[in-house]
Amino acid sequence: MPRAARPTPEALSPAPFPTRPSDDPVAEVARRFARALKAETDATSIRAVADASGINHSTLISILKGRAWPDMQTIAKLELGLETDLWPGRS
Repeated sequence: MPRAARPTPEALSPAPFPTRPSDDPVAEVARRFARALKAETDATSIRAVADASGINHSTLISILKGRAWPDMQTIAKLELGLETDLWPGRS
């Protein structure tokens, strides 16, 4: 039996994602992660970050726009590729 679709971080946050805080604590962590990632990607291109991290650029765009939940492997690849911590911890 397939798992029910869950709302995206974008759907659980006020527009525009990721500029305004979410009342949902889990979506808020995803929003803060996306903001940290955006701050790191502003200095270079999305494709360069994706290549350095070994992920697909469309995955990176989906995370930045709040259309996908980043999984642990993707988070680890991004942090290693960018040589920085992105995970925001608890609010």
